[in-house]
Amino acid sequence: MTATVGPAVLDRDGLDALVSALASQGRTVVGPTVRDGAIVLAELTTAAQLPYGWGVELDAGRYRLVPREDGAAFAHSAGPQSWKSFLHPARERLWSADRTPEGGLSFTPQEPEAPSYAFLGVRPCDLRAIAIQDRVLAGGRYEDTGYGMRRRRALLIAAECTEPGGTCFCVSTGGGPAADAGYDLALTEVVDEDGHRFLVRVGSEEGARLLDLVPHRTADPATQSTASGAVDAARDRMGRELPAVDLRALLGGSLDAERWDDVAARCLTCGNCTMVCPTCFCVTTEEVTDLTGDHTERWQRWDSCFDLDFSHLHEGPVRSSGRSRYRQWLTHKLATWHDQFGNSGCVGCGRCIAWCPAGIDITEEVAALRAEAGTEAER
Repeated sequence: MTATVGPAVLDRDGLDALVSALASQGRTVVGPTVRDGAIVLAELTTAAQLPYGWGVELDAGRYRLVPREDGAAFAHSAGPQSWKSFLHPARERLWSADRTPEGGLSFTPQEPEAPSYAFLGVRPCDLRAIAIQDRVLAGGRYEDTGYGMRRRRALLIAAECTEPGGTCFCVSTGGGPAADAGYDLALTEVVDEDGHRFLVRVGSEEGARLLDLVPHRTADPATQSTASGAVDAARDRMGRELPAVDLRALLGGSLDAERWDDVAARCLTCGNCTMVCPTCFCVTTEEVTDLTGDHTERWQRWDSCFDLDFSHLHEGPVRSSGRSRYRQWLTHKLATWHDQFGNSGCVGCGRCIAWCPAGIDITEEVAALRAEAGTEAER
């Protein structure tokens, strides 16, 4: 049952106490920190490791750290990683087998690692992405066991967005800068003449118990109003947007569009967009043996629909051209994902735009397809 605790306020010391409380519970705290010229997700031992005073500049194929004068910790957009890296790791051993002295085989299933994570600073777009992966990897008939175990033990502390980036377009995917579901605690950072503090909303009983462990005060009307206003203002400052049309119908009717040739001429089919995407889930399996042939292991690893062998059948790949592979990715993400899972596969985080080495912009491509479809309809 969801807790009904009213909003509270933490100061910076309270945020540090929150991290300490999580660690004392045996949780692995993961949150944003500055490393190698980017804001990445990593294990935290103290809130001082958060990226206080850092923001980012984003554009197609561009990501830059920029200093901020206000010292905010969460005034930055999504970095190169998503929480998928922890819940659905890039490589995971499934089982191993050894040859017995009698010449038989002995199989040993790999027990999935299931650390008790506490994710600090989860953006609302990433909350939606986790919910999508829950549906794909744990909500159907066949659960990904490792994902399910890790997800059930994870505690989510959201950070609402007050500074959307140049590649953000969550509003046009049905989301927004506000955290509306799926969190245990939700933070909204406020920095003004009254100080540096965090409005806290409770979303679960576990979140309420956690809040009781750290110094906090009841939220005052001024902090609530400032926090709400900052989130509302962020909604109107998205850097990108998808066209306000029926994307399923548009993409379903654009399979032969000339625009696919245009984007194929620029796309490197490197798969970067699928690696940074917080919802892409495709995997493959591979066997690894030792030199003696007496020991083998099966590993699951991320795969990408941009890989030439991804659609390989007995006579070769089904999608041999870059055109067909980009079209597959985009139409699945925005259209046929609805047919499989009942919702879109895109949350508007903008990672695929910022981290594409060719600077391909998904919102620009959809707009071009819409324009081409409109031209065709006029003929």
